[in-house]
Amino acid sequence: MERKHTKQIHIGDKVIGGGAPILIQSMCNTRTEDTEGTVRQILELERAGCEIIRVAVPTMEAAESLDKIKKQIHIPLVADIHFDYRLAIAAIEHGADKIRINPGNIGAPERVQAVVDKAKERQIPIRVGVNSGSLEKPLIEKYGSVTAEGLVESALDKVHMIEHMGYDNLVISIKSSDVMMCVKAHQQIAHKTDYPLHVGITEAGTLTAGNIKSAIGLGLILNQGIGDTIRVSLTGNPTEEIKSAKLILRTLGIRKGGIEVVSCPTCGRTQIDLIGLAEKVETMAAEFEDLNLKLAVMGCVVNGPGEAREADLGIAGGIGEGLLIKKGQVLRKVPEGELLGALREELVKLSKEKLMV
Repeated sequence: MERKHTKQIHIGDKVIGGGAPILIQSMCNTRTEDTEGTVRQILELERAGCEIIRVAVPTMEAAESLDKIKKQIHIPLVADIHFDYRLAIAAIEHGADKIRINPGNIGAPERVQAVVDKAKERQIPIRVGVNSGSLEKPLIEKYGSVTAEGLVESALDKVHMIEHMGYDNLVISIKSSDVMMCVKAHQQIAHKTDYPLHVGITEAGTLTAGNIKSAIGLGLILNQGIGDTIRVSLTGNPTEEIKSAKLILRTLGIRKGGIEVVSCPTCGRTQIDLIGLAEKVETMAAEFEDLNLKLAVMGCVVNGPGEAREADLGIAGGIGEGLLIKKGQVLRKVPEGELLGALREELVKLSKEKLMV
């Protein structure tokens, strides 16, 4: 995979585009006016691995909360604005590191110009966002329906509008809940602009459906070298978006680090509670972001020992017990109730060894 060349944009202390690493974003589902609750969620997302956070700004009170929020977090803060240009201006004045607008619903050109002027004054990037659900009627009529071509034309029209207003510190996002339309739109726009692209499948759905749609869509887009930041949009706890985004990037080989947990699907030969154990192992493994290894949780003697030996660390289940295996060597037998603790001990040892190197 060769990354498409895009210009470099600074968002707070982060850099996207120009070959910089692909960054993971999420969006708070708290009311931004609730400063305490929003900060609490952002800090939780930071711990999960979020690198840029977006919040909704539907009111002036929300805009005025941004500077209080920003003082208590450690990642760039993006303000999401629709309809009212004054909220975009206020968000910039209260410390937003980037604003997300759809110039099509901000109103008259002079209102868009006012936002652009304020962003230019503070050198704050503007993310020009277009979604399939809000595509303009003339473009729907032109192409006969909502299409990838219409999304691309809409986004580029808005980019050109802002360029003509004297500003090019821009990021583009074109999202659709139709996975293949979204893929096609990104393929097209990547050849027509060098602005960084924020990639995601919008309104992807609940945990299961949203993860499947996002994995397929983002996988197809990113594997073509397209994309500078990503968001997995899920109906649920935003921390799940971070877990999924990290796994997508690791699976594609774009991001290294962290523990990859592999586990068998179980069958009638399984003699331990492998499903419960695998879930606990996956949760525990997230605590060891400093390690870069494969951890296998296998349920029986058929494939278990072999698969576990191929991993850096692993369990091969037996009857109420399991083999603890490290680098292909059996360390010892461990009772089922002690397997999780034994794994944690080994991970702590590996983490300490890495610190000493």
